[in-house]
Amino acid sequence: MREKTIEQKFRTAVKAAGGLAVKFASPGFDGVPDRLALLPGGRMAFVEVKAPGKKPRPLQLARHRLLRRLGFKVYVLDDEGQIEKIISEIGGDA
Repeated sequence: MREKTIEQKFRTAVKAAGGLAVKFASPGFDGVPDRLALLPGGRMAFVEVKAPGKKPRPLQLARHRLLRRLGFKVYVLDDEGQIEKIISEIGGDA
């Protein structure tokens, strides 16, 4: 399965949970996660989407650590089977 397909399934599942999975870009600050998942009740998390078996690059891992140190949830999604668990952990209903 391609990264694009997993990302599309994630967006659809977040929408079904009443939220948004917006594309996240930060010009001048490379390595940030692909999506910002916004769920009802003010719940949010960053989600890095990868093709199955692919791992984040070192810069991406550094950004994930930084965001986690700031108190944010950060997930790496590389399998559609992870989607329900991620949404549940963020605080929505999958």
